[in-house]
Formats: sequence, C-alpha cells, structure tokens
Amino acid sequence: MNRYMLLLIARRIGAGLLTLVIVSMVVFFITSLLPGDAAQMILGQNATPQTVAALRHQLGLDQPLLVRYYHWFTGLFSGNFGISFASRIPVAQLIAARIPATLELAAATSLVSVPLALFIGITAAMQRDKWPDKLLVSGTMATVAVPEFLIATVAVMIFAVRLHWVPAMSFGSPEPGMLSFINTYALPVLTLCCVLTAQMARMTRAAIISQLDSPYIEMAILKGVSPVRAVMRHALPNAAGAIANAISLSLSYLFGGVIIIENIFNYPGLASQLVDAVSNRDLPVVQICVMLFAGCYLLLLLLADIVTIAFNPKWRG
Repeated sequence: MNRYMLLLIARRIGAGLLTLVIVSMVVFFITSLLPGDAAQMILGQNATPQTVAALRHQLGLDQPLLVRYYHWFTGLFSGNFGISFASRIPVAQLIAARIPATLELAAATSLVSVPLALFIGITAAMQRDKWPDKLLVSGTMATVAVPEFLIATVAVMIFAVRLHWVPAMSFGSPEPGMLSFINTYALPVLTLCCVLTAQMARMTRAAIISQLDSPYIEMAILKGVSPVRAVMRHALPNAAGAIANAISLSLSYLFGGVIIIENIFNYPGLASQLVDAVSNRDLPVVQICVMLFAGCYLLLLLLADIVTIAFNPKWRG
C-alpha cells in the first residue's frame, strides 16, 4: 500500500468524522424541535407549572440550545450519554441491553444474504441474456419493488398463521439449539434478506458483466479458458472492489430497514427502542440511537471506499 493510497484512506476517514459531527448537529437540533414538552410528558397533564419548571431545570431543558448541544456532544467522548427522560436510567445502560440483539439480527441476515446474493449475481452474469438470467433479474427487480412491511406481513400469514412453522413474534436472544435459533430469526431474517439479496445480486451481476466485456476476458476465452474459470479466476478478483462496495452499501440498508422489521416482529433491538423513545419524547435515547445508526452507516460506507481504493489497480504500487 503506497503513500497515495494511505492519503486517500486518511481523507476518507477525515470526511467520515466530519460528516458524523454534522450529523450530530442535525440530530440534536431536529430532535429538540419535536413537538411537546418532555417534562410535561413525564409528569403528566395534572402537574403544576412550578413542578414542570423544576423538572425542566433538573433535566437542563431550560438552558440555551447551543449550551445543551455542547454538553451532550462532549459527553459522547466520555461515554456519558445522559439520563433517559422516561425511565431515569442512564442511556448507556438502556442501549447496552439492546445493541447485542440488533447486532445478532444484522449478523444473521448478513451470513444468509451475502453468499446468496453472490451466487445469484455470478450465476446471472454467467448466463447473461439467457432464461436463467432473465428469470433472476426479473425476480430481483420485483423483490426490490416490494416494501419490507408487505413482505413481512405475507411471511407471517404464510409461515406463522397458515403453516404454523414459526412464531409470528420474535423475542431475541434464543435459547441454545438450532430450533430455537430458527424460531427467533426465521421471519425477520427472511424479510430483510429479500430486499438485501436482491440489491446485492443486481449490483454483483453488473460488476461481473463489466469485467466479462473487458478485452482480457475475451482473450482468455480465445486461449481456451473455460467460462467458469474466466469468471472465477479473472473477472471475480478484478470486480472484488465493486462487489465489496455493493455489499457495504446494501448492508447499510440494515440500519434503516431494521427499524420496520423490529417493530413488526416485536424484536427487542435498538430500532424498536428508538421508536418507543420517539413516542415518549425521550430525547437522550433518540439522539444516541440515531447517532449509532448513522455511525454504523458511515462506517460501512468508509469500508466500501477503503476496499475500492485497495482493489483499484491504478493506486496499487
């Protein structure tokens, strides 16, 4: 890895950190504009104005917005995420109980969707313009067009209501054993994989086809190299950067789609906690949850950029 590549990666990291700072500003100021008074919601409608004012002072809500942002932003570096308005429990303690469940769901989805997408994309590229390719392309395009909540609803009606194979609700952290694991993750992973696999497969197919149209692949085939070997030994390594970029971009969707899926299946993850916090106007929880999702999203984009740079032959030396 030469100095130019390291400089590009350093610039990407710097841009990502700057973006995260800007996101923190946007998140804090937008959540502060949410309608309703947090102190009033905590105390109820029967609370006196004096009691509400005292609680606002205790929570720091009577301070200027910039002062509150400064204290909140500096607290991020020390792990002091504040106290939940609704439960009066440290926010770090609340999210620590939910993060493992969301990571487990994301990991299970990735382990299923990535190999399946690579298989579909490579198969479609090798059978370009033939009936398997047309069938796979049509299927992926149709799947991408269907909303996640509709896929989840249909999956529940078929596999839980009609066939009784798996429960309709998922409560996370399964007991040891394959059956318990399947019962917990089958429907959420199936729903997320439908969209993720379709997106990754389409981009993988496009990356492989762009390599198959290159002169060096045509020359390899003319020299007697089999189409499968040409794809696996020549086209696939050169398309690795684009494929890794496609995988990272698709997996970043998890941090948006998982919000819908966790609420549909009552999955006890970070996304469902975010929705509950918005309903309760629990601003510290909302802000940290959004920052975590934004940070994970930017991290995946950064990894995609780094992989693209690393696999670009022009920047290797």
